[in-house]
Amino acid sequence: MKQLTMLAAAMLLIGTTATVHAQVIDKKALTLEAAKKIAAEADAKAKKARVVIAVVDDGGHLLLLERLDDTQVASVEVGVGKARTAAIFRRPSREFEEQIKNGRIAALALPGSTPLQGGIPISVDGKVIGAIGVSGETPAQDESIAIAGANALK
Repeated sequence: MKQLTMLAAAMLLIGTTATVHAQVIDKKALTLEAAKKIAAEADAKAKKARVVIAVVDDGGHLLLLERLDDTQVASVEVGVGKARTAAIFRRPSREFEEQIKNGRIAALALPGSTPLQGGIPISVDGKVIGAIGVSGETPAQDESIAIAGANALK
């Protein structure tokens, strides 16, 4: 009887291990080296722009921040917010600004959202692994610089 109990316990442990293993997935992650490459591409596009460039991981957590010379201090938080919005909602932050312009003011209540143009998701193999946010110039310039950075991994 004791051997039967031990056998049953071993079978249960093996079955549990297989179930837990089946629930684990592999995913790509944005590295600091990749974030530096993304920021460098955005910086090259920025030329003499006065912007903040923020790169975040897929959870919206800051990996890299550059505040170019003579950029307003307020752009730091805005740039990070744009990047975080693009990462956690997995779409350009511009989409939320457009929703609000079109009368969907409820978009203002989305937690963690900065509904301003200039945040672009960074994707690899169709999966968002992070985002870049740019702030300091016009909305179109910010977004153009962010797109250049996001395209660095393509």
